[in-house]
Amino acid sequence: MPRRNTILFVTLASLFSIVRPAISAELPERPNFIVVFCDNLGYGDIQPFGSRLHRTPNLNRMATQGRTFTHFCVTAGVCTPSRASLITGCYSQRVGMHQNPRDGHVLRPISPYGLNPDEVTIAETLKEQGYATAIIGKWHLGDQPEFLPTRQGFDFFFGVPYSDDMTQAVGQRLGDRLDGKHWPPLPLMENDVVVEAPCDRNGLTKRYTERAMQWIREHREEPFFLYFPQAMPGSTKTPFSSEAFRGQSKNGPWGDSIEELDWSIGQMMDQLRELGLASKTLVIWTSDNGAPINRDLNDLSRGSNRPLHGRGYTTSEGAFRVPTLMWQPGHVRAGTVCEELATTMDLLPTFTKLAGGELPQDRTIDGHDIAPLIYSQPDATSPYEAFYYYQRDQLQAVRSGPWKLFLPIDPSAGHPHLGKNDPPQTLLFHLYDDVSCRHNVAAEHPDVVERLMKLAEQAREDLGDKDRPGRGQRAIGKIEGQPRAQTLQP
Repeated sequence: MPRRNTILFVTLASLFSIVRPAISAELPERPNFIVVFCDNLGYGDIQPFGSRLHRTPNLNRMATQGRTFTHFCVTAGVCTPSRASLITGCYSQRVGMHQNPRDGHVLRPISPYGLNPDEVTIAETLKEQGYATAIIGKWHLGDQPEFLPTRQGFDFFFGVPYSDDMTQAVGQRLGDRLDGKHWPPLPLMENDVVVEAPCDRNGLTKRYTERAMQWIREHREEPFFLYFPQAMPGSTKTPFSSEAFRGQSKNGPWGDSIEELDWSIGQMMDQLRELGLASKTLVIWTSDNGAPINRDLNDLSRGSNRPLHGRGYTTSEGAFRVPTLMWQPGHVRAGTVCEELATTMDLLPTFTKLAGGELPQDRTIDGHDIAPLIYSQPDATSPYEAFYYYQRDQLQAVRSGPWKLFLPIDPSAGHPHLGKNDPPQTLLFHLYDDVSCRHNVAAEHPDVVERLMKLAEQAREDLGDKDRPGRGQRAIGKIEGQPRAQTLQP
């Protein structure tokens, strides 16, 4: 079992006086689901995960009233593949969303590629059970009509089709690369129609929150699923926030944006209580990957992944392990901590089962039902024998239990622990005893190395590896003909 005294930040139970209400043995039939998916929020960027820089009183409240997951992972260090895994319950390598010949590993505007409409999404499994479904925020799984959220199981979409840093000005600098000279002004869309271009990025958190709360109010009498991928802190070097929060934090634009995100979740939690929906609604707060961070680790103006090692966009723990809180008063046990490995791939199977549905039987779903972990069932443990860390099509690391093994790959293409000129090495870290992954213990544990090497080979056969297709991979979506920009129509 994990050893809690190895966690470097102070546990919530010692920070707050917690009154733990009785937990109902019976969950509500067809509970509501809300997933807040921040963009580039670091592991150490909020107070429940140790930040002493950003004020997040509402997230503190969410943690004291809910459950903190300290080993909750995404499946990629960047946007598109990470989001594909949440939506499909699969590794992005399985559904072809880890890279493509035109865009690399992150979809760009006017791409012919996107999430294959043949995939089964979390919204589709819940719609089958009578749920209203909406996405408010950043999509980034294809901007062509065939790939938009309203074609992938969502009744309603309000947000941007790709990353907020993919503006017309950035496209002009790219020129002919990625068809940059044809990128449109950043479009804000409602369903399949652009309603504003360029959109005001300073107002996105506030507008998304207001629209999300309006949608919840409109659907309070029926079961609903709200996917709420916030735009902030985002991919720009100077994140955006509304006037009420600008310049108010101790950490410049990055801190301002996080403190506005905290305001947003506070508004939503209050609304759920006012509408009598709090005990009926499972709310999950997490991030699509870790913070980019600056080269100077003492400069926190692009976020913090402390105490974890590494930056976003890599296969480090700082990229894959994200700050995660779960809240459902009366059902999720207050003030508790889960140190078992779970991932965003688990949300589709967990929500589907809680809603009374069944998973599709004609395809592999990589995620698992983690309701026992969410609701603190006795002796609940991680469902993962192995969890894989890919960088595009390259398998770089594998985790099993407390162990993380970096494979002896050529580091010239990028490695979170080695320089480009270093020779390939096998690195083994114990993620509980060595939270910051500073001590390579491969030589002391050859049996562990051997076991994880065999698990890595299983991944290669199924999900592929560099220059080696996997037998379990499915095709990315691609349109025929010339893709078109999403623009504001006269």
